[in-house]
Amino acid sequence: MSDDKRNKTTVDIYGQPYTIVGTESASHMRLVASMVDEKMREIRMKNPYLETSKLAVLTAVNTIHEYIKLKDELDQLQLELKREKD
Repeated sequence: MSDDKRNKTTVDIYGQPYTIVGTESASHMRLVASMVDEKMREIRMKNPYLETSKLAVLTAVNTIHEYIKLKDELDQLQLELKREKD
């Protein structure tokens, strides 16, 4: 990945600044960061005494759980679409 294709942006996640570098647009990286921040705050509301590191792990676990559910749903829909075409 060459430097001219990388974007760098600073975001705030749960009150901490992070510099994110990637090939996605700065607005995409800010969207992702805001969704992580939102999920952390959602979990914190249910578990107000969690340490930040445990909160971050639970956020990751919840996010991957949601990703797997969506991926399974997508796979199922693609299978149904394929059956209709055949």
